[in-house]
Amino acid sequence: MTVYERKPSVARKFLMAGRGGLNITHSEPLDRFIARYGEAADRLGPIIGAFPPQSLCDYCAALGEETFVGSSGRVFPKSFKASPLLRALLGRLSANGVRIETRATFEGFSESGALLIADARGERREIAADATILALGGASWPRLGADGGWVERLRVKGVEIAPLLPANCAVVIDWPADFAKAFEGTPLKTIALRHGEARSLGDIVVTRRGIEGGPVYALASALGRALARGEGATLHVDLRPSSMAEALAQRLARPREKQSMASFLRKTLRLTKLEIALLRLCGPLPQAPDALAERVKNLPLAIVATAGLERAISTAGGVRFAALDDDLMLKKLPGVFVAGEMLDFDAPTGGYLLQASFSSAFVAARGAARRLRLAEPK
Repeated sequence: MTVYERKPSVARKFLMAGRGGLNITHSEPLDRFIARYGEAADRLGPIIGAFPPQSLCDYCAALGEETFVGSSGRVFPKSFKASPLLRALLGRLSANGVRIETRATFEGFSESGALLIADARGERREIAADATILALGGASWPRLGADGGWVERLRVKGVEIAPLLPANCAVVIDWPADFAKAFEGTPLKTIALRHGEARSLGDIVVTRRGIEGGPVYALASALGRALARGEGATLHVDLRPSSMAEALAQRLARPREKQSMASFLRKTLRLTKLEIALLRLCGPLPQAPDALAERVKNLPLAIVATAGLERAISTAGGVRFAALDDDLMLKKLPGVFVAGEMLDFDAPTGGYLLQASFSSAFVAARGAARRLRLAEPK
């Protein structure tokens, strides 16, 4: 068995993920876990179920890397690093006789169905494989190796592929120059963002070109799809999600006396300078308490774009599940299986992408073993 790796060393994006402690999965109940994948949940459910979070934790432990559950429910290796787990994985592969060839680029398939691999010199080889598992990644952080170049190589073979879009990324807002200069790097704490019916709560940060942070990442894919369809994309910000609009209006109905509006808002609702500046971006502040409360609870921000794939945490889109059988084998290319971020799903942050990658790799490997009539992975 041979693994062909495009870069001079393996698992560069895996190591990048480990910079924050390598959040490999999440400890929440499995039904809730699977629901996090949104539109892909029904198709991913059996895949995650075949190799669920506990199986991943057990596998890490068998490699000598115990895991622990953090306060947020996220699961990490006890070493809090990616490199020890990667070394253990590579050691297991070597012990099982797996050979790794680096600087080898996937260039599609020949007319006869052979795998086409180009080496560092650009020389192309045809490899007649009994079974092939493609785990070529999405298109985010392309400098780490996955640039989506496989899309056209599969599309010419008739494989259905959803467009690759940035996911879990910042969004771009056309701030006024003075606003960006004054507030770049300033956090907005405990706010809620809404796009359509989707809502996300947490902290975000104003950047020179827009906003970023967990709540933004959670909605970025939907915003990107709306923009791709030519629709307007608006984020609605709730600056005080723990208070009802009626309660805010009652407080805003108090006499302002000689206070400036900014001072009144700071004292009455504890709004920060940034929050007040955001309210003013929509025009003069309403004088009526109910209208002002509505703006605090439903502040619209027009999204110009999502950040590019070069800095997105992950990729939405990929090989459509309709193009695959239950073993993740391509219907148009028998014997070729697909795993990981190549698949058409959108995973939120919190360990969901890595879990789906490990689970789909397990299912693809099991499918390849069945095709070759080998012992199935456990």
